[in-house]
Amino acid sequence: MQTVTTDIVCMQLEFVPVEEFYFALTLAVKTLLDLEKPDLTEQVRSRLALKCGQPSTVAAASQNTFNYVFRVQGIDNSPASALIVSVADWQGKLRLSSDYGWTLDSDRKPVRTEHFNQRPEFALQLQHHLQDWLQVPITQ
Repeated sequence: MQTVTTDIVCMQLEFVPVEEFYFALTLAVKTLLDLEKPDLTEQVRSRLALKCGQPSTVAAASQNTFNYVFRVQGIDNSPASALIVSVADWQGKLRLSSDYGWTLDSDRKPVRTEHFNQRPEFALQLQHHLQDWLQVPITQ
């Protein structure tokens, strides 16, 4: 488990390997933000490969070549029982996604939770965490 403490919150990321990917990702994972900075996507991909090895999933398409998925500890995402973060490339941009502020209803459809309006703050926390952990300038 990777742990980095920031000034905002203590966030812990637990890498989800490819063997567990299908069971970890839910329909509630939605894009937080896309970051388009020169060389950022490649720097993050390279650092994640060094720290985690093979991505959680590898797409064969040119618009998406890697996706690292993490279970997040230390952040309240109630009423959901877990919190997932995805770090991927999408059409040359670095895409950060999460189910923060979302949960699945009894029909397995995504519905917003009371945390939904805090997604921008969570996205910033995640950017700071990844920047500290990977030593790559992620924050805008």
